[in-house]
Formats: sequence, structure tokens, C-alpha cells
Amino acid sequence: MLVTVIPCLRDNYAYLLRAPGSREALIVDPSESEPVLSELATQDLKLSGILCTHHHLDHVGGNEGLLARHGSIPVYGHTSDRGRIPGQTVFLSDTQSFVAAGLSFEALYIPGHTLGAVAYVGQGAAFTGDTLFAAGCGRLFEGTPEMMYQSLNDKLGALPDETLIYCGHEYTAANLRFAAHVEPGNAAVQEKARRVAELRDKGLPSVPSTIAEERATNPFMRCSSPELVAHAAARLGEDRSPVAVLAAIRAEKDDFRG
Repeated sequence: MLVTVIPCLRDNYAYLLRAPGSREALIVDPSESEPVLSELATQDLKLSGILCTHHHLDHVGGNEGLLARHGSIPVYGHTSDRGRIPGQTVFLSDTQSFVAAGLSFEALYIPGHTLGAVAYVGQGAAFTGDTLFAAGCGRLFEGTPEMMYQSLNDKLGALPDETLIYCGHEYTAANLRFAAHVEPGNAAVQEKARRVAELRDKGLPSVPSTIAEERATNPFMRCSSPELVAHAAARLGEDRSPVAVLAAIRAEKDDFRG
């Protein structure tokens, strides 16, 4: 699978996907239509479907503009987002498999950031929207800490180490600053921060990450780390479970200005 990263809005990413040799393409999370239409024209591709990870406007704001130009193409999203994703025609359930533009995917239901969040997993990659960021996770707008923990650790965390992670925003440098704050002894965080700084200095995206890198550097996937648990202790009561730790550090991240 060939993946083109398309910057949108201030710090969003949409992803243009196609099989090698094919002129059919899919777009993941088009927050606006014009950058996507420009890239389709540059590569001389035909849009064959829209994959939406959740209903927030900065991920689906381009749907209607793309549909106006490309006609009746399928728009994918989780079944619980019915009525919230513009133009949605395909209502996916957890672990449902499908083929689009010659590419095979499995939909993983990953609530936490929203109640309708879904990841698209296939071809060695996972498109995770705002649930799993590189070195971070989304705010808990609709879900619970338990939902987010299960989505990150039990579902996405069970993917193979080499799975490429394409997330919804360029938040990586800021997320790594928080990761270093809550787990300062983590050398993997320091090394990734150095590499990300080099990429950003060159104007390059920090994505993709990998599941292996996330297990090593993402505090929300490291909730049993003794150093991280010790850091969170002031916010914890008697419950020192991984879910309680995630809740504590997510609340801290909401106010972090490091």
C-alpha cells in the first residue's frame, strides 16, 4: 500500500491510500477537501472511498466537498456514528473486514476519545485518528478511562510490533515532552524526541510511528511502569491499577503546558 500524508488545517493529517499500480484511491479523515483534491489531481487518481475514524469536524469536514466532486462513493465509519458523519453509507462493527480500492482492512472499534471511534487496520498499517497519537492519546470527550485503556492496550497494543501507526494530528513533539515529564528515566522517549525534532526541523511529518515504538514511549500504553506509577501517585487514591494511572495522567495532560 502506498500512503501519501496530506497536511490539513493547522496540524491535521489526512492519508491518501492506494494499491501499487492502481489509480483508485481512498482518503482517511479528510478534514478539508481542497488539499485532497489537489493531491488526487497531482497523482491522477480517482477517489473511491472515504474512511472516517470518528465524527469530529476536523476529520470529516471535507466529506461533502469530496462527494460533490466524486459522486456516490462509499463513506465508512462505525455504526454508532450514524447521523454524525456526513455522507456515511457504510456502518462498520468491531472487527468487520472489508475491501476498498483493492485494499483489505479490518475495522477495530476503539472508543475513548469518542464513542464511535474506529481504527482501520490493514496492509501492515493502522489509521488511528485521535485515539492513539504518536506518544499520546486523545482527550476523553465521550469515553471513559477504561475504554481508552482497552482501546490502546488490549486492541491496538495487540497488533504486531512492526505495524505502522498513522494518527490524526502532528502532536508528537508535544506528546514526547509530556512523556519525558511523567517518565523522565525513559531513554526511548529521549531518543525519539531527538529523531522527531530532526524530522520537524526539515519540515517532515513525524508519522508513521510503530506499535513497538508506542509501547516503548507512549505513557498511556505504559501504565504499569513503576516510574510512571510513582509520578501519578499524588493523583491516585488506593487504586493503583493501570486504568487509574491512565485516568490520572490523562487528567494531568489536559493541563500540561511543558
